[in-house]
Amino acid sequence: MDDDEAVTRALAGDLGAYEVLVTRYSTIAHRTASLLGAGDEAEDVVQEAFVKAFRHLRSFRRDASFRPWFLRIVANVTHDLTRSRGRRSDLAVRLGREREREPYEPDGPDDPESAAMGADGRSRLYEAVRRLPDGEREAVVCRYFLQLSEAETAEVLGVRLGTVKSRTFRALRRLREEVGREHLG
Repeated sequence: MDDDEAVTRALAGDLGAYEVLVTRYSTIAHRTASLLGAGDEAEDVVQEAFVKAFRHLRSFRRDASFRPWFLRIVANVTHDLTRSRGRRSDLAVRLGREREREPYEPDGPDDPESAAMGADGRSRLYEAVRRLPDGEREAVVCRYFLQLSEAETAEVLGVRLGTVKSRTFRALRRLREEVGREHLG
């Protein structure tokens, strides 16, 4: 069942069809909430987002894609949470915890030194991403960590496509400068 059919059936009262959407989007919703700052409360954010999405399903534009519409709800609930608790997200720490839970996947050389250097590089990158201004960090997280298109990122963040492009450009420039400084210094 595709998203359009699931939405149509859910609107007609078929809770099983909505469960298909919940199953399909739970993982990316959890990842989105975590990367945008929900931390240990990501599961609560995801549950609240699914409830809000169900309540507002009638306002969903049928010519649009469900995924970015729903992820925007996740982003909004996450922003509400982070504002209410009054602290900034710590992306590097959260990503580090997620990586520790995931099984090791050897992509490169098998020697421990290369693996350690790769982990150190990832850690520095996550820390650099964490230090980006909020808008730039959100654009980078959506585009590169969640692998959303520019259009989906714009929809999720509730900004114009040009804003996504400029934020991403500025963020990548900052990251290149910082990574270059670290390698030279």
